Amino acid sequence: MKPRLRRLAAVTLIAVTSAVAGIVNAAPLKLFPLQDVRLGASPFLEAQQTDLHYMMEMDPDRLLAPFLREAGLPLKKPTYGNWESSGLDGHMGGHYLSALALMFASTGDAEVKQRLDYFVAQLKRCQEKNGNGYLGGIPEGSAVWQAIARGEMKADNFSVNGKWVPWYNLHKVYAGLRDAYKYAGNEDARTMLIALSDWALALSAHLTDEQMQNMLRAEHGGMNEVLADVAEMTGQKKYLDLAVRFSHQAVLRPLEEKQDKLTGLHANTQIPKVIGFKRIGDMTGRRDWQQAAQFFWQTVHDHRTVAIGGNSVKEHFHASNDFTSMIDEVEGPETCNTYNMLKLTELLFLGDARGSYTDYYERALYNHILSSQRPNTGGFVYFTPMRPNHYRVYSQVDQGMWCCVGSGIESHAKYGEFIYAHGKDALYVNLFIPSTLKWKEKNLTITQTSQFPDQDRSTITVTGNGKFAMKIRYPSWVARGAMQVTVNGRAVAAKPGADSYVSVERQWQSGDKVEVKLPMTTWLEQMPDKSNYYAVLHGPIVLAAKTAPIAGEKLSFLADDSRMGHIASGPVCPLESAPTLVSDTKDFMDRFKPVPGHPLTFTAPGLVQGKDAGSVVFMPFFRLHDARYVMYWPYSTPANLQAMQARAAEGEKERLALNALTIDQVAPGEQQPESDHFFKSDGGDAGINQGRHWRHATGWFSYDLTDKKAEARTLRLTYAKGDAGRKFDILVNGELLAQVVLGDQADQPFYTVDYPLPPTLVAAARGKLVVKFVARAGSVAGGLYGLRLLRSYPK
Repeated sequence: MKPRLRRLAAVTLIAVTSAVAGIVNAAPLKLFPLQDVRLGASPFLEAQQTDLHYMMEMDPDRLLAPFLREAGLPLKKPTYGNWESSGLDGHMGGHYLSALALMFASTGDAEVKQRLDYFVAQLKRCQEKNGNGYLGGIPEGSAVWQAIARGEMKADNFSVNGKWVPWYNLHKVYAGLRDAYKYAGNEDARTMLIALSDWALALSAHLTDEQMQNMLRAEHGGMNEVLADVAEMTGQKKYLDLAVRFSHQAVLRPLEEKQDKLTGLHANTQIPKVIGFKRIGDMTGRRDWQQAAQFFWQTVHDHRTVAIGGNSVKEHFHASNDFTSMIDEVEGPETCNTYNMLKLTELLFLGDARGSYTDYYERALYNHILSSQRPNTGGFVYFTPMRPNHYRVYSQVDQGMWCCVGSGIESHAKYGEFIYAHGKDALYVNLFIPSTLKWKEKNLTITQTSQFPDQDRSTITVTGNGKFAMKIRYPSWVARGAMQVTVNGRAVAAKPGADSYVSVERQWQSGDKVEVKLPMTTWLEQMPDKSNYYAVLHGPIVLAAKTAPIAGEKLSFLADDSRMGHIASGPVCPLESAPTLVSDTKDFMDRFKPVPGHPLTFTAPGLVQGKDAGSVVFMPFFRLHDARYVMYWPYSTPANLQAMQARAAEGEKERLALNALTIDQVAPGEQQPESDHFFKSDGGDAGINQGRHWRHATGWFSYDLTDKKAEARTLRLTYAKGDAGRKFDILVNGELLAQVVLGDQADQPFYTVDYPLPPTLVAAARGKLVVKFVARAGSVAGGLYGLRLLRSYPK
């Protein structure tokens, strides 16, 4: 073991050993059990009901198929396609079990409980057949796990021994079993979870810390968090020790030192790790781990988050001082990221009840999570583009099996989770969502009625008698001194404390009513890098506008079942065509006029210029679906408008022209693009150089490219000058395309080379081109920084 790693492990072990029954510091606040909160009429109740229908339309036997197959049991029905049959088999089953548990807790629906119990019973059959505590759907997983137990492993950023993120996949099963017990009281799930944890203990028993850390290079979900939960559930320290071993030191160490080293990292790989750091820090009393989690949240929130509360482009953290890619690309914030950021926010809030945590939670819940579900039919969004004039696509119940579908069926089942929290003698009202709370410890019922955010007020009614402090959040979007609170019609001081909550402490009598008025204004929020793009908000609600920049087009807003079906890959509209906010000054909020009869809907006469500018209507983004839209608006003075549009056109000209020629492309070293192109390797590795991802191999690596119309004419590859001297061969469908010796003559650090593709090879390929990079003896294949398949020869 390396000295630094040995020292960290030893210090951590001391802290864990000092824990009594797995817990040192309990959080001062708690959330109420989900089954004690019921939603009232609101957009959230509608989303919950839509989610319930979508979940029950999913076929449990198809979701169970990977587990039965790997256990050697007969399948009742074939597995689903998409991610469920191309390497991530079984991950959706874990999410589904969590979603059923959350939905049962939220609704008490007997049919949901029956479905959950059936699902657990079938998984139990699989675990018993495996005979060693293991339970998973990873294809041919048994051989992989046996090799890992022997210390034989090859890991990179998204695979272990050639399997697509196996621990990430398995984490969904752990979490599903935990939730089936925690939220639905299924005792078999608890027993199975402990057996699965014991299997992981045995599997890792002979791995050194260095081997564990090498394995953790691959995405592994929240394994550290769920093992900490098992430790708390059982009171056994061995699971907490294993949770520590599953904590990725390469990410933890910079955060402990308050260093933002996130640029270039796969975003959603990191967030669950940090949730685990916080969880373990709370259980062991490790302040450095707790502070590492807080620092992560703060830097992501302050420097890497856009108006809807989401983060990342093409699944990765970009440079915090340059959001150009957020506007340029169509693969904007990933919904899973926000799902996990909300989980982290909850943990941080319970340990330190700051209004800033709740403000973020509200923003992300309304504008990203709520907006990510298609109304009525259901279906979930993976990427939410910030690029003006683009659009989103939604999953279909029998097709899209992406991660954001899995987290989506969970998110819309647990809207009651964070509305309230409590301490010993304090009730925190965090969100103004219509709901009824049963506070069983005090024999009280709290009922909140409102039409927020369509109306700027909420009424809280107490049923039962008792003394406590009702702490009501003073939102950051309400002007200082503007919030009003009355109790039974009498005004009380609405002055927030240091935690940004207004505290009303009294001996409450049954029937007491608290009226809260929350004046909302319309305001601008600039892109975090202070570039020339602005979001328009009313209170906490992001406003956007439907657009129709391409006359007569017929877009499909439903994703297909292809590996890249989650990307809205239709035509990209030039940035210079984006509707623009045009005014001599940015002090123009008085030009926004409410549309009578349509809450949270505005026009801005004369403010917007561009195609169909006169018909632009600003509306809540969470109500905008099945359309192109603008959420981030460029701003210009009238005098500068033409020049600004010309600069935008010039800046995009070459890139859009290249995109028009591109049939297929891979971003080497980035998880999802590589997995979508069925990446394979021997001796493969990946990393980041000057902010750009690379892929190379001491043996070989390959991608499968799609060319359905046999149009391919050129393979365009991007290399780095620093790799001069490397020698490798490029093969396409087994035929030698080029023998490469990388040179050092390039003028720039990165450069492209075009390789013509023989027409006979393309014609015989039948739409599939397997491009393979093979290292010559003593050398390395790559590094490869970009790959495009073009439909024309270079000029």
